[in-house]
Amino acid sequence: MPSKTVTVGSAIGLHARPAAVISEAVVNSGAQVTLAVDGGEPVDAGSALMIMTLGAGNGAQVTVASDDETALAVVADLVSQDLDA
Repeated sequence: MPSKTVTVGSAIGLHARPAAVISEAVVNSGAQVTLAVDGGEPVDAGSALMIMTLGAGNGAQVTVASDDETALAVVADLVSQDLDA
């Protein structure tokens, strides 16, 4: 599965608001997308709750994986943005 590693851009990390924005984008894409922190198990990026379980703070490296190149690019871009701004 193609993947891309990005740095979390949200100032407080992947908490409720950024997780909700990311999971909504995944659900709307209809694609399977996973997120994982270094050394961790991948979680379903279509679930805000699962994203929050990553505990990914600002500056953390997160690997986004999906067979859908468009969904991969969109989610990678969202993870790297400050979605709290």
